[in-house]
Amino acid sequence: MAKESLLHLQNGSDIRGVAIEGEEGKRVNLTTEIAYRIGVAFAGMVATRTKKSLPEIKIAVGRDARISGPQLQSAFVSGVTSTGAKILDCGLASTPAMYMSVIYEETACDGACMITASHLPMNRNGFKFFTKEGGFEKADITELLEMAQGLSKEAKDDSVHLLNLYAEKLRNFIREGVQAEDYKHPLKGLHIIVDAGNGNGGFFAHQVLALLGANIDGSQFLDPDGTFPNHVPNPEDSKAMRSVADATVQAGADLGLIFDTDVDRMSAVFADGTPVNRDACIALAAAILAPDHPGATIVTDSATSDRLTDFLEGKLGLKHLAFKRGYKNVINKCIELNENGIDCPLAMETSGHGCLKENHYLDDGAYLAVKIVIALAKAHKEGRQLSDLIADLSTHFSAREVRLHNLEKDFAAYGGEVLEAFKKSAEQAGYELPETFEGVRVRFAKGSLSEEFRGGWLLLRSSLHDPVMVLNMEGETDADLFAITMAVKKMLTPFWKLDTSTL
Repeated sequence: MAKESLLHLQNGSDIRGVAIEGEEGKRVNLTTEIAYRIGVAFAGMVATRTKKSLPEIKIAVGRDARISGPQLQSAFVSGVTSTGAKILDCGLASTPAMYMSVIYEETACDGACMITASHLPMNRNGFKFFTKEGGFEKADITELLEMAQGLSKEAKDDSVHLLNLYAEKLRNFIREGVQAEDYKHPLKGLHIIVDAGNGNGGFFAHQVLALLGANIDGSQFLDPDGTFPNHVPNPEDSKAMRSVADATVQAGADLGLIFDTDVDRMSAVFADGTPVNRDACIALAAAILAPDHPGATIVTDSATSDRLTDFLEGKLGLKHLAFKRGYKNVINKCIELNENGIDCPLAMETSGHGCLKENHYLDDGAYLAVKIVIALAKAHKEGRQLSDLIADLSTHFSAREVRLHNLEKDFAAYGGEVLEAFKKSAEQAGYELPETFEGVRVRFAKGSLSEEFRGGWLLLRSSLHDPVMVLNMEGETDADLFAITMAVKKMLTPFWKLDTSTL
Protein backbone atom coordinates (compact mmCIF):
# COMPACT_ATOMS: atom_id res chain seq x y z
CA MET A 1 0.00 0.00 0.00
CA ALA A 2 1.46 3.36 -0.99
CA LYS A 3 2.32 5.89 1.67
CA GLU A 4 0.11 8.54 0.10
CA SER A 5 -3.00 6.40 0.47
CA LEU A 6 -2.76 6.59 4.26
CA LEU A 7 -2.39 10.34 4.71
CA HIS A 8 -6.10 10.98 4.17
CA LEU A 9 -6.69 9.22 7.51
CA GLN A 10 -5.02 12.06 9.40
CA ASN A 11 -7.42 14.16 11.47
CA GLY A 12 -5.21 16.75 13.12
CA SER A 13 -3.38 14.94 15.93
CA ASP A 14 -5.44 11.74 15.55
CA ILE A 15 -6.07 9.06 12.96
CA ARG A 16 -9.72 8.54 12.00
CA GLY A 17 -11.51 6.66 9.27
CA VAL A 18 -14.51 4.54 8.28
CA ALA A 19 -14.08 1.10 9.82
CA ILE A 20 -17.34 -0.66 8.88
CA GLU A 21 -19.89 -0.34 6.13
CA GLY A 22 -23.37 1.05 6.62
CA GLU A 23 -23.21 4.79 5.98
CA GLU A 24 -24.30 5.75 2.50
CA GLY A 25 -21.52 7.20 0.40
CA LYS A 26 -18.81 6.24 2.91
CA ARG A 27 -16.50 3.39 1.95
CA VAL A 28 -14.34 1.56 4.47
CA ASN A 29 -10.91 3.17 4.51
CA LEU A 30 -9.57 2.06 7.91
CA THR A 31 -8.85 -1.65 7.51
CA THR A 32 -7.10 -4.28 9.61
CA GLU A 33 -4.20 -4.21 7.12
CA ILE A 34 -3.76 -0.49 7.79
CA ALA A 35 -4.05 -1.06 11.55
CA TYR A 36 -1.27 -3.66 11.27
CA ARG A 37 0.99 -1.24 9.43
CA ILE A 38 0.23 1.50 11.97
CA GLY A 39 1.27 -0.88 14.76
CA VAL A 40 4.59 -1.55 13.04
CA ALA A 41 5.23 2.15 12.50
CA PHE A 42 4.32 3.18 16.05
CA ALA A 43 6.65 0.57 17.57
CA GLY A 44 9.46 1.89 15.39
CA MET A 45 8.80 5.51 16.34
CA VAL A 46 8.73 4.69 20.05
CA ALA A 47 12.00 2.77 19.79
CA THR A 48 13.67 5.65 17.96
CA ARG A 49 12.46 8.30 20.39
CA THR A 50 13.32 6.32 23.53
CA LYS A 51 16.66 5.15 22.07
CA LYS A 52 15.77 1.59 23.04
CA SER A 53 15.90 -1.58 21.00
CA LEU A 54 12.54 -2.93 19.85
CA PRO A 55 12.59 -5.96 22.22
CA GLU A 56 12.95 -3.50 25.14
CA ILE A 57 9.84 -1.53 24.10
CA LYS A 58 6.48 -2.06 25.81
CA ILE A 59 3.37 -0.54 24.23
CA ALA A 60 -0.07 -0.39 25.86
CA VAL A 61 -3.17 -0.70 23.69
CA GLY A 62 -6.82 -0.18 24.64
CA ARG A 63 -10.06 0.54 22.87
CA ASP A 64 -13.53 1.98 23.25
CA ALA A 65 -16.79 0.06 22.82
CA ARG A 66 -17.06 0.27 19.03
CA ILE A 67 -17.82 -3.01 17.35
CA SER A 68 -14.87 -2.56 14.99
CA GLY A 69 -12.50 -2.20 17.94
CA PRO A 70 -11.52 -5.85 18.59
CA GLN A 71 -10.46 -6.50 14.99
CA LEU A 72 -8.50 -3.26 14.70
CA GLN A 73 -6.87 -3.88 18.06
CA SER A 74 -5.89 -7.42 17.10
CA ALA A 75 -4.34 -6.18 13.87
CA PHE A 76 -2.52 -3.32 15.61
CA VAL A 77 -1.15 -5.73 18.23
CA SER A 78 0.08 -8.07 15.49
CA GLY A 79 1.86 -5.16 13.87
CA VAL A 80 3.56 -4.13 17.11
CA THR A 81 4.63 -7.65 18.05
CA SER A 82 5.92 -8.34 14.54
CA THR A 83 8.71 -5.86 15.32
CA GLY A 84 9.71 -7.65 18.52
CA ALA A 85 8.14 -5.08 20.83
CA LYS A 86 5.97 -6.16 23.75
CA ILE A 87 2.26 -5.44 24.17
CA LEU A 88 0.26 -4.55 27.27
CA ASP A 89 -3.34 -5.38 26.33
CA CYS A 90 -5.61 -3.07 28.34
CA GLY A 91 -8.93 -4.14 26.79
CA LEU A 92 -11.74 -1.62 27.19
CA ALA A 93 -10.23 1.58 28.50
CA SER A 94 -10.53 5.36 28.40
CA THR A 95 -8.17 7.63 26.52
CA PRO A 96 -6.84 9.34 29.67
CA ALA A 97 -6.26 5.93 31.28
CA MET A 98 -4.22 4.86 28.28
CA TYR A 99 -1.98 7.90 28.67
CA MET A 100 -1.45 7.02 32.33
CA SER A 101 -0.06 3.63 31.26
CA VAL A 102 3.15 5.48 30.36
CA ILE A 103 3.12 7.33 33.70
CA TYR A 104 2.19 4.68 36.28
CA GLU A 105 5.12 2.76 37.75
CA GLU A 106 2.95 -0.34 37.77
CA THR A 107 2.71 -0.37 33.96
CA ALA A 108 5.77 1.68 32.87
CA CYS A 109 4.98 1.56 29.16
CA ASP A 110 7.08 3.37 26.58
CA GLY A 111 4.09 4.23 24.40
CA ALA A 112 0.33 3.84 24.35
CA CYS A 113 -2.40 3.61 21.73
CA MET A 114 -6.13 4.18 22.24
CA ILE A 115 -8.38 2.86 19.48
CA THR A 116 -11.31 5.27 19.35
CA ALA A 117 -13.10 7.80 17.18
CA SER A 118 -14.33 9.79 20.19
CA HIS A 119 -17.89 11.04 19.57
CA LEU A 120 -18.12 10.11 15.88
CA PRO A 121 -20.75 7.64 14.60
CA MET A 122 -20.46 3.90 15.25
CA ASN A 123 -19.06 3.09 11.80
CA ARG A 124 -15.96 5.24 12.38
CA ASN A 125 -12.86 4.38 14.36
CA GLY A 126 -9.35 5.68 14.81
CA PHE A 127 -6.17 5.83 16.83
CA LYS A 128 -4.71 8.19 19.46
CA PHE A 129 -1.09 7.87 20.55
CA PHE A 130 0.93 8.78 23.63
CA THR A 131 4.50 8.69 24.89
CA LYS A 132 5.94 10.10 28.10
CA GLU A 133 6.14 13.47 26.31
CA GLY A 134 2.36 13.53 25.95
CA GLY A 135 -0.08 13.04 23.09
CA PHE A 136 1.08 12.96 19.50
CA GLU A 137 0.94 16.24 17.60
CA LYS A 138 -0.14 16.71 13.98
CA ALA A 139 3.43 16.36 12.69
CA ASP A 140 3.84 13.10 14.62
CA ILE A 141 0.75 11.62 12.98
CA THR A 142 2.00 12.61 9.55
CA GLU A 143 5.33 10.93 10.28
CA LEU A 144 3.58 7.82 11.61
CA LEU A 145 1.36 7.42 8.55
CA GLU A 146 4.32 7.91 6.23
CA MET A 147 6.19 5.17 8.12
CA ALA A 148 3.26 2.72 8.16
CA GLN A 149 4.92 -0.03 6.15
CA GLY A 150 7.27 -2.98 6.57
CA LEU A 151 7.24 -6.10 8.77
CA SER A 152 9.59 -7.86 11.16
CA LYS A 153 9.48 -10.86 13.50
CA GLU A 154 6.65 -11.92 15.85
CA ALA A 155 6.59 -11.84 19.63
CA LYS A 156 4.27 -12.76 22.49
CA ASP A 157 1.85 -10.29 24.02
CA ASP A 158 0.75 -9.55 27.58
CA SER A 159 -2.34 -8.06 29.21
CA VAL A 160 -3.32 -5.97 32.21
CA HIS A 161 -6.57 -4.53 33.54
CA LEU A 162 -5.33 -0.95 33.24
CA LEU A 163 -8.75 0.56 33.90
CA ASN A 164 -8.82 -1.09 37.32
CA LEU A 165 -5.52 0.55 38.21
CA TYR A 166 -6.68 3.87 36.75
CA ALA A 167 -9.93 3.73 38.78
CA GLU A 168 -7.96 2.97 41.94
CA LYS A 169 -5.82 6.08 41.39
CA LEU A 170 -8.96 8.20 40.89
CA ARG A 171 -10.48 6.84 44.12
CA ASN A 172 -7.33 7.79 45.99
CA PHE A 173 -7.43 11.32 44.53
CA ILE A 174 -10.97 11.72 45.87
CA ARG A 175 -10.07 10.34 49.30
CA GLU A 176 -7.13 12.73 49.61
CA GLY A 177 -9.17 15.65 48.28
CA VAL A 178 -12.22 15.23 50.51
CA GLN A 179 -10.37 14.25 53.71
CA ALA A 180 -13.57 12.85 55.20
CA GLU A 181 -13.74 11.19 58.61
CA ASP A 182 -14.80 8.01 56.84
CA TYR A 183 -11.68 7.82 54.69
CA LYS A 184 -12.82 4.63 52.96
CA HIS A 185 -16.23 6.05 51.99
CA PRO A 186 -15.78 9.83 51.59
CA LEU A 187 -18.82 10.12 49.31
CA LYS A 188 -21.28 8.51 51.68
CA GLY A 189 -24.53 10.49 51.74
CA LEU A 190 -24.07 11.84 48.20
CA HIS A 191 -26.20 10.79 45.25
CA ILE A 192 -24.34 11.04 41.94
CA ILE A 193 -25.46 9.56 38.64
CA VAL A 194 -23.41 8.78 35.54
CA ASP A 195 -24.58 8.69 31.94
CA ALA A 196 -21.90 6.92 29.88
CA GLY A 197 -23.95 6.79 26.67
CA ASN A 198 -22.85 3.14 26.26
CA GLY A 199 -19.29 4.35 25.78
CA ASN A 200 -16.38 3.54 28.10
CA GLY A 201 -17.27 5.80 31.03
CA GLY A 202 -19.46 3.37 32.97
CA PHE A 203 -16.52 2.32 35.13
CA PHE A 204 -16.65 5.73 36.84
CA ALA A 205 -19.98 4.84 38.43
CA HIS A 206 -19.14 1.30 39.58
CA GLN A 207 -15.39 1.46 40.15
CA VAL A 208 -15.04 5.00 41.49
CA LEU A 209 -18.23 6.50 42.92
CA ALA A 210 -19.95 3.39 44.31
CA LEU A 211 -16.78 2.05 45.94
CA LEU A 212 -16.40 5.40 47.73
CA GLY A 213 -19.91 5.18 49.21
CA ALA A 214 -21.89 7.28 46.73
CA ASN A 215 -25.43 6.32 45.75
CA ILE A 216 -25.36 5.81 41.96
CA ASP A 217 -29.04 4.82 41.54
CA GLY A 218 -30.43 6.32 38.35
CA SER A 219 -27.17 6.02 36.43
CA GLN A 220 -27.80 4.97 32.86
CA PHE A 221 -26.25 3.47 29.73
CA LEU A 222 -23.21 2.23 31.65
CA ASP A 223 -22.64 -0.95 29.64
CA PRO A 224 -20.40 -0.53 26.58
CA ASP A 225 -22.30 -0.97 23.32
CA GLY A 226 -20.58 0.21 20.19
CA THR A 227 -23.88 0.79 18.39
CA PHE A 228 -24.74 3.56 20.93
CA PRO A 229 -28.44 2.62 21.03
CA ASN A 230 -29.62 5.37 23.39
CA HIS A 231 -27.77 8.54 22.43
CA VAL A 232 -24.31 9.42 21.19
CA PRO A 233 -21.77 9.70 24.02
CA ASN A 234 -21.07 13.37 23.45
CA PRO A 235 -21.50 16.19 25.99
CA GLU A 236 -21.98 18.64 23.11
CA ASP A 237 -25.04 16.76 21.82
CA SER A 238 -28.35 18.33 22.93
CA LYS A 239 -30.15 14.98 23.14
CA ALA A 240 -27.40 13.55 25.34
CA MET A 241 -27.50 16.55 27.68
CA ARG A 242 -31.30 16.39 27.94
CA SER A 243 -31.01 12.70 28.76
CA VAL A 244 -28.59 13.15 31.65
CA ALA A 245 -30.44 16.24 32.91
CA ASP A 246 -33.74 14.33 33.01
CA ALA A 247 -32.10 11.37 34.72
CA THR A 248 -30.49 13.60 37.36
CA VAL A 249 -33.80 15.25 38.28
CA GLN A 250 -35.77 11.99 38.22
CA ALA A 251 -33.26 10.30 40.52
CA GLY A 252 -33.19 13.26 42.91
CA ALA A 253 -29.40 13.21 42.61
CA ASP A 254 -26.97 15.83 43.86
CA LEU A 255 -25.01 15.74 40.60
CA GLY A 256 -25.11 14.19 37.14
CA LEU A 257 -22.01 13.39 35.10
CA ILE A 258 -21.79 12.58 31.38
CA PHE A 259 -18.74 11.40 29.43
CA ASP A 260 -17.91 11.05 25.78
CA THR A 261 -17.01 7.68 24.28
CA ASP A 262 -13.36 7.54 25.33
CA VAL A 263 -13.77 9.66 28.49
CA ASP A 264 -11.44 12.51 27.58
CA ARG A 265 -14.39 14.92 27.77
CA MET A 266 -17.20 15.42 30.28
CA SER A 267 -19.98 17.72 31.37
CA ALA A 268 -22.17 17.84 34.44
CA VAL A 269 -25.70 18.61 35.59
CA PHE A 270 -26.68 20.32 38.84
CA ALA A 271 -29.34 18.84 41.10
CA ASP A 272 -32.07 21.01 39.59
CA GLY A 273 -31.28 19.76 36.06
CA THR A 274 -29.23 22.79 34.99
CA PRO A 275 -26.61 21.68 32.43
CA VAL A 276 -23.03 22.53 33.34
CA ASN A 277 -21.42 22.45 29.92
CA ARG A 278 -19.56 24.79 27.58
CA ASP A 279 -18.83 28.11 29.39
CA ALA A 280 -20.40 26.91 32.64
CA CYS A 281 -18.16 23.84 32.84
CA ILE A 282 -15.06 25.99 32.30
CA ALA A 283 -16.32 28.43 34.94
CA LEU A 284 -16.89 25.62 37.45
CA ALA A 285 -13.45 24.12 36.91
CA ALA A 286 -11.84 27.55 37.25
CA ALA A 287 -13.79 28.32 40.43
CA ILE A 288 -12.58 25.04 41.96
CA LEU A 289 -8.94 25.86 41.11
CA ALA A 290 -9.00 29.61 41.86
CA PRO A 291 -8.31 29.48 45.65
CA ASP A 292 -5.02 27.67 45.03
CA HIS A 293 -4.07 29.79 42.00
CA PRO A 294 -4.79 33.49 42.74
CA GLY A 295 -4.41 35.68 39.67
CA ALA A 296 -3.71 32.70 37.40
CA THR A 297 -4.48 32.56 33.68
CA ILE A 298 -7.20 30.31 32.27
CA VAL A 299 -6.81 29.41 28.59
CA THR A 300 -9.91 28.67 26.50
CA ASP A 301 -10.79 28.47 22.85
CA SER A 302 -11.87 31.61 21.02
CA ALA A 303 -15.62 30.89 21.05
CA THR A 304 -16.10 31.28 24.79
CA SER A 305 -18.54 33.95 25.93
CA ASP A 306 -17.91 37.42 27.28
CA ARG A 307 -19.98 36.20 30.23
CA LEU A 308 -17.14 33.80 31.03
CA THR A 309 -14.53 36.56 30.80
CA ASP A 310 -16.56 38.75 33.15
CA PHE A 311 -16.86 35.87 35.63
CA LEU A 312 -13.23 34.76 35.52
CA GLU A 313 -11.78 38.25 35.73
CA GLY A 314 -14.46 40.17 37.61
CA LYS A 315 -15.57 37.55 40.14
CA LEU A 316 -12.63 35.14 40.53
CA GLY A 317 -9.76 37.58 40.01
CA LEU A 318 -8.22 35.40 37.31
CA LYS A 319 -7.04 36.26 33.80
CA HIS A 320 -8.82 34.88 30.73
CA LEU A 321 -6.90 34.12 27.55
CA ALA A 322 -9.36 33.21 24.78
CA PHE A 323 -6.96 31.52 22.37
CA LYS A 324 -7.62 29.46 19.24
CA ARG A 325 -10.11 26.71 18.48
CA GLY A 326 -8.76 23.17 18.80
CA TYR A 327 -8.04 21.34 22.04
CA LYS A 328 -4.37 20.85 21.15
CA ASN A 329 -4.04 24.60 20.65
CA VAL A 330 -5.36 25.44 24.12
CA ILE A 331 -3.36 22.67 25.80
CA ASN A 332 -0.11 23.68 24.11
CA LYS A 333 -0.72 27.32 25.04
CA CYS A 334 -1.23 26.27 28.66
CA ILE A 335 2.09 24.39 28.60
CA GLU A 336 3.85 27.37 26.98
CA LEU A 337 2.58 29.82 29.61
CA ASN A 338 3.69 27.62 32.49
CA GLU A 339 7.10 27.08 30.92
CA ASN A 340 7.41 30.89 30.76
CA GLY A 341 6.61 31.25 34.46
CA ILE A 342 2.94 32.24 34.08
CA ASP A 343 0.66 30.21 36.34
CA CYS A 344 -1.92 28.50 34.13
CA PRO A 345 -3.67 25.63 35.93
CA LEU A 346 -6.41 25.01 33.34
CA ALA A 347 -6.91 24.99 29.59
CA MET A 348 -10.36 24.06 28.33
CA GLU A 349 -12.46 24.17 25.19
CA THR A 350 -16.20 24.70 25.12
CA SER A 351 -16.37 21.15 23.71
CA GLY A 352 -15.48 19.78 27.16
CA HIS A 353 -11.85 19.00 26.39
CA GLY A 354 -10.01 20.28 29.44
CA CYS A 355 -6.50 19.75 30.77
CA LEU A 356 -5.17 20.51 34.22
CA LYS A 357 -1.51 21.30 34.78
CA GLU A 358 -1.56 19.09 37.87
CA ASN A 359 -2.61 16.09 35.75
CA HIS A 360 0.19 16.00 33.15
CA TYR A 361 -1.68 18.47 30.88
CA LEU A 362 -3.93 15.55 29.92
CA ASP A 363 -7.43 16.17 28.60
CA ASP A 364 -9.02 13.73 31.02
CA GLY A 365 -12.78 13.84 31.56
CA ALA A 366 -12.65 11.45 34.51
CA TYR A 367 -10.01 13.52 36.33
CA LEU A 368 -12.05 16.70 35.82
CA ALA A 369 -15.07 14.80 37.16
CA VAL A 370 -12.99 13.86 40.22
CA LYS A 371 -12.26 17.55 40.88
CA ILE A 372 -15.98 18.35 40.63
CA VAL A 373 -16.95 15.44 42.89
CA ILE A 374 -14.43 16.60 45.52
CA ALA A 375 -15.90 20.11 45.35
CA LEU A 376 -19.40 18.65 45.73
CA ALA A 377 -18.37 16.67 48.82
CA LYS A 378 -16.76 19.73 50.42
CA ALA A 379 -19.78 21.90 49.68
CA HIS A 380 -22.11 19.23 51.10
CA LYS A 381 -20.06 19.08 54.30
CA GLU A 382 -20.30 22.87 54.66
CA GLY A 383 -24.03 22.99 53.96
CA ARG A 384 -23.62 24.68 50.58
CA GLN A 385 -24.57 23.80 47.02
CA LEU A 386 -22.06 23.01 44.28
CA SER A 387 -23.88 25.53 42.10
CA ASP A 388 -22.86 28.30 44.54
CA LEU A 389 -19.40 28.22 42.96
CA ILE A 390 -20.71 29.73 39.73
CA ALA A 391 -23.74 31.61 41.05
CA ASP A 392 -22.21 34.85 39.71
CA LEU A 393 -21.92 33.53 36.15
CA SER A 394 -24.62 35.29 34.14
CA THR A 395 -27.24 32.91 32.77
CA HIS A 396 -29.01 35.53 30.66
CA PHE A 397 -28.08 34.92 27.05
CA SER A 398 -29.36 33.93 23.64
CA ALA A 399 -26.77 32.44 21.27
CA ARG A 400 -26.33 31.16 17.71
CA GLU A 401 -23.55 29.62 15.64
CA VAL A 402 -23.90 30.17 11.89
CA ARG A 403 -21.75 28.73 9.10
CA LEU A 404 -21.47 31.06 6.11
CA HIS A 405 -20.41 29.32 2.89
CA ASN A 406 -17.51 30.99 1.08
CA LEU A 407 -18.23 30.74 -2.66
CA GLU A 408 -14.85 32.07 -3.81
CA LYS A 409 -12.45 29.50 -5.31
CA ASP A 410 -9.54 30.85 -3.28
CA PHE A 411 -11.65 30.82 -0.12
CA ALA A 412 -8.71 31.36 2.24
CA ALA A 413 -7.68 34.65 0.61
CA TYR A 414 -11.29 35.83 0.29
CA GLY A 415 -11.93 34.98 3.94
CA GLY A 416 -8.97 37.14 4.88
CA GLU A 417 -10.39 40.05 2.88
CA VAL A 418 -13.75 39.67 4.58
CA LEU A 419 -12.19 39.70 8.05
CA GLU A 420 -10.07 42.75 7.33
CA ALA A 421 -13.04 44.73 5.99
CA PHE A 422 -15.31 43.46 8.77
CA LYS A 423 -12.86 44.70 11.40
CA LYS A 424 -12.62 48.15 9.77
CA SER A 425 -16.40 48.38 9.60
CA ALA A 426 -16.69 47.51 13.30
CA GLU A 427 -14.04 50.08 14.20
CA GLN A 428 -15.82 52.80 12.20
CA ALA A 429 -19.06 51.96 13.99
CA GLY A 430 -17.33 52.47 17.33
CA TYR A 431 -17.70 48.88 18.55
CA GLU A 432 -15.20 47.44 21.03
CA LEU A 433 -12.68 45.01 19.50
CA PRO A 434 -11.16 42.78 22.20
CA GLU A 435 -7.85 41.00 21.56
CA THR A 436 -8.30 37.79 19.60
CA PHE A 437 -5.95 35.18 18.17
CA GLU A 438 -8.18 34.17 15.27
CA GLY A 439 -10.84 36.03 13.35
CA VAL A 440 -12.51 39.22 14.54
CA ARG A 441 -14.24 39.55 17.91
CA VAL A 442 -16.67 42.40 18.59
CA ARG A 443 -18.19 43.36 21.92
CA PHE A 444 -21.37 45.42 21.85
CA ALA A 445 -21.91 47.71 24.82
CA LYS A 446 -25.29 48.35 26.36
CA GLY A 447 -27.26 50.78 24.18
CA SER A 448 -24.83 50.50 21.25
CA LEU A 449 -27.36 49.02 18.79
CA SER A 450 -30.54 50.57 20.20
CA GLU A 451 -31.80 52.17 23.37
CA GLU A 452 -33.19 48.81 24.50
CA PHE A 453 -30.05 46.82 23.61
CA ARG A 454 -28.56 45.18 26.71
CA GLY A 455 -25.26 43.85 25.36
CA GLY A 456 -23.63 41.00 23.49
CA TRP A 457 -20.67 39.86 21.38
CA LEU A 458 -19.71 38.04 18.20
CA LEU A 459 -16.77 36.18 16.75
CA LEU A 460 -16.28 35.81 12.99
CA ARG A 461 -13.51 33.46 11.89
CA SER A 462 -12.50 31.71 8.70
CA SER A 463 -12.06 27.94 8.54
CA LEU A 464 -8.51 26.88 7.73
CA HIS A 465 -9.53 23.86 5.68
CA ASP A 466 -13.12 24.35 4.50
CA PRO A 467 -14.80 27.04 2.37
CA VAL A 468 -16.83 28.41 5.27
CA MET A 469 -16.71 31.25 7.75
CA VAL A 470 -18.03 30.54 11.23
CA LEU A 471 -20.00 33.19 13.10
CA ASN A 472 -20.73 32.91 16.83
CA MET A 473 -23.15 35.48 18.26
CA GLU A 474 -24.57 36.00 21.71
CA GLY A 475 -26.91 38.60 23.18
CA GLU A 476 -28.47 38.90 26.60
CA THR A 477 -31.94 38.45 25.09
CA ASP A 478 -33.47 37.17 21.86
CA ALA A 479 -34.01 40.79 20.84
CA ASP A 480 -30.33 41.55 21.46
CA LEU A 481 -29.31 38.55 19.34
CA PHE A 482 -31.56 39.74 16.54
CA ALA A 483 -30.02 43.23 16.71
CA ILE A 484 -26.52 41.76 16.45
CA THR A 485 -27.61 39.61 13.49
CA MET A 486 -28.92 42.69 11.67
CA ALA A 487 -25.66 44.54 12.35
CA VAL A 488 -23.67 41.62 10.93
CA LYS A 489 -25.83 41.49 7.79
CA LYS A 490 -25.15 45.16 7.19
CA MET A 491 -21.39 44.79 7.62
CA LEU A 492 -21.27 41.77 5.30
CA THR A 493 -23.44 43.28 2.55
CA PRO A 494 -20.50 44.07 0.17
CA PHE A 495 -19.36 40.44 0.15
CA TRP A 496 -21.72 38.77 -2.30
CA LYS A 497 -19.46 35.70 -2.58
CA LEU A 498 -20.23 34.93 1.04
CA ASP A 499 -23.58 33.16 1.40
CA THR A 500 -25.36 34.94 4.24
CA SER A 501 -28.74 33.28 3.64
CA THR A 502 -28.38 31.30 6.88
CA LEU A 503 -28.42 34.55 8.85
